[in-house]
Amino acid sequence: MDKKIASLSQLRKEGKPIEKLPFSIRILLENVIRNHDGFSITDEHLETLIQWNPAGTDKEIPFKPARVLMQDFTGVPAVVDIASIRAEVIRKGKDGDKINPAIPVDLVIDHSVQVDYFGTDYAYEKNVDLEYERNAERYQLLKWAQKGLNNFTVVPPGMGICHQVNLEYLAKGVIDRDGWYFPDTLVGTDSHTPMVNGIGVLGWGVGGIEAEAAMLGQPIYFTCPQVIGLKLTGKIPEGCTATDMVLAITKLLRDYGVVGKFVEVFGEGLDNLTVTDRATISNMSPEFGCTVTYFPIDHQTLDYMQRTNRSEDHIRLVADYCKENLLWRTGEEKIHYTDILHLDLNTLEPTVAGPKRPQDKILIKDLYHKFGALLEKEYSRTYVSFKDREVNTWLSEGGSRTQFTPTKPHPSPQTTIKSDQLKTVRIIDNNQEYELSDGSIVIAAITSCTNTSNPAVMIGAGLVARKAVARGLRTKSWVKTSLAPGSKVVTAYLERSGLLEDLEALRFHHVGYGCTSCIGNSGPLPPHIAEAVDQAELVVASILSGNRNFEARVHPQVKMNFLASPMLVVVYALIGRIDVDILNDPIDTDPNGEPVYLKDIWPTQEEINQVILSSLQQSDFKKVYDVIFDGNEQWQNLIAPTGSDYQWDEHSTYIQEAPFFKNISSELTPSSDIKEARVLLYLGDSVTTDHISPAGSFKSDTAAGQYLENKGVEVKDFNSYGSRRGNHEVMMRGTFANVRIKNKISDKEGGYTTYFGTNETLNIYDAASLYQRDSTPLIILAGKEYGSGSSRDWAAKGTNLLGVKAVIAESFERIHRSNLVGMGVAPLEFLPGESADTLGLTGRETFNITGIADDLVPHKLLDVQAKDEQGRNLSFKVKARFDSAIEIAYYKNGGILHYVLRDFLKK
Repeated sequence: MDKKIASLSQLRKEGKPIEKLPFSIRILLENVIRNHDGFSITDEHLETLIQWNPAGTDKEIPFKPARVLMQDFTGVPAVVDIASIRAEVIRKGKDGDKINPAIPVDLVIDHSVQVDYFGTDYAYEKNVDLEYERNAERYQLLKWAQKGLNNFTVVPPGMGICHQVNLEYLAKGVIDRDGWYFPDTLVGTDSHTPMVNGIGVLGWGVGGIEAEAAMLGQPIYFTCPQVIGLKLTGKIPEGCTATDMVLAITKLLRDYGVVGKFVEVFGEGLDNLTVTDRATISNMSPEFGCTVTYFPIDHQTLDYMQRTNRSEDHIRLVADYCKENLLWRTGEEKIHYTDILHLDLNTLEPTVAGPKRPQDKILIKDLYHKFGALLEKEYSRTYVSFKDREVNTWLSEGGSRTQFTPTKPHPSPQTTIKSDQLKTVRIIDNNQEYELSDGSIVIAAITSCTNTSNPAVMIGAGLVARKAVARGLRTKSWVKTSLAPGSKVVTAYLERSGLLEDLEALRFHHVGYGCTSCIGNSGPLPPHIAEAVDQAELVVASILSGNRNFEARVHPQVKMNFLASPMLVVVYALIGRIDVDILNDPIDTDPNGEPVYLKDIWPTQEEINQVILSSLQQSDFKKVYDVIFDGNEQWQNLIAPTGSDYQWDEHSTYIQEAPFFKNISSELTPSSDIKEARVLLYLGDSVTTDHISPAGSFKSDTAAGQYLENKGVEVKDFNSYGSRRGNHEVMMRGTFANVRIKNKISDKEGGYTTYFGTNETLNIYDAASLYQRDSTPLIILAGKEYGSGSSRDWAAKGTNLLGVKAVIAESFERIHRSNLVGMGVAPLEFLPGESADTLGLTGRETFNITGIADDLVPHKLLDVQAKDEQGRNLSFKVKARFDSAIEIAYYKNGGILHYVLRDFLKK
């Protein structure tokens, strides 16, 4: 090779057992060799990786990614932080222009488009107009960053989802930079960053906090991971899809337990999986709980690179480098893994997951029967076939307030229907009449990078639509349908194949290029549907081709959410209900009364492959990505600030200077123990960052809504929490405000708590404000898997701003634990076998936590004393989940960015 490489082959010649190492560990080892400086990256780190222990170790290793990927929801606060650090540096008389990313950063604006309009040929245009109207201030900040920061690129709105753009364009496989060849690696401010593992690029999701530190040249430190080998054999059977495969893997890996681990895929089954099939699996790594799901580079990788318009020279470089440096998969490897799990792809069956967790796998053949059990378990309703339910008549006239008119004796809406009965409403609206009931599907969304990157399932959905249209079928009128392609390439091949017309015939019109329903940007339900759901307390459902279906995420009014392939999304939109046996009962009847079954509209794999061959063209990738950074006319005409010092607008309700760095002291204040703390929240198991971090829409009666109204913002202009991540005043008021969060010290569901100063129930923000007024530190008690889900930095930032000093949980999800440390909040774990419940804690105690002030080391056992309301003391120990010495340094500085800023100011 004509440039320097950090040679793994040389280590093997020296007798090091490199060939036994998983490929993902080899990449980390290369990273340490190349970046070794004897200070932040040392001989000990090198030896830890060379002698990697499959059983695991508590030793830390550093990682310096080659680049950073961001989306706009997480990217805006990152840019705000960088601009705020610049502002503080300038206030201190230093050169703000020196605050720049040290490595390339690509930010893709993909999280802001919302499905306000749907089912029409003008939906896309109107949604884009609203996107710019709502987000102009945010986009001005990002356009400033595009010009004002070095090493920073912005992909404007309307180009695609960041992970699909990464897979199709940004990912290099091997990088040529500064006289070196080395593996393409990255971290991303979105938990689904591991999708790029499918093309052989090692990368994972981190919080914006860690990503910002990496941008500024700081290594990311983490405990050297175990690596679970996932052996795939066989091939996906006829009638199944890559989505069915990934939902089966989600269940398999979640049941085993891979939180904080790497997963690496091997076996002859890989030869039958395209890069887009592999990326479908890797995308859902956070749903498994693992850090990465890595697929080594092989002939499938090169084939995909060729089809997506990577240059022949670059493809040759990837092949030559990987073969030279022991990073090429042959299929003959004898790697030592921590453990091996096996999945025979031949055993797959059609699958969905839900109603509120991605790992809750349900075979299609069982869904009809399980629906009733889900209703009974989750909502205390005894299942009755929808054909046998009592019906209320719902009248909607000219948009006036709707009302119930009972068709037979029935409790009035004021007294409501008994909670143990299933509910059905007859709707009469604009000369249409239909029934909406428990189990009705009100949202059917082809969305999310998980599946829109895979032509097999997208073309499959189009063929389902084509066959359904040919039989005269139509989607049900109460279903809000949408198609959000992951990139413009998808639109190109759907148009060329004619399948876009078939999808549009079923009202799956293009609504925008973005994550939409998968991240809660579903937009409002039609007014008469929304009122019926609320007033009749219906348990309605969504079906979406996404990766996340946590409570209140897809839509706050939709309590059941099921993940499925794009093909099944179309099928269920035709049915309009979730409780139908689609394998045995008709989907519908055609205009002549003939039954239409699933087999009548389901394409064969051969049909799908034929359309792929005839409609996908390499030229599409060139055409789309040659102009990726240009943006549309609206972006080009957007006027943005200039100069190195961003000009903050004190009247903006979208962008405000971050409060974390203002007037930062150059010297550290010694860490102190936590004294006389009260509990802000006492939570159970599986509390996700969706429960913690502000996301989705919000109403005027929330703390955030009241703040905006006081600023003169009308309710129609609230936008979403995600769009306002650049304003800490909104975000701290929305932290823990999820309508489904269950706080054991509150008598109300949602974002409420008991303020022990007066023993009254208040919203979280108001209570926290009163505690801060009284200088009372706060803690949170929680169960297992605290902070699972998306890599949301505001889950940690908001926790910090509310005055929370520590979270005591049974266990933490990887990213959120790291983010808490990165914001100066102590993550503490109950000892094995202990929990708040087993210790008899009520959450009404006063807590003292000692051992922080002196000799704080990784995993130190701290002493906790809890005094109850009768004055009785309970003492127990907790483990400080600082996993490395550098994390303790971050914590003592008040956070990772404070550490970086102080270091810069000293230099």
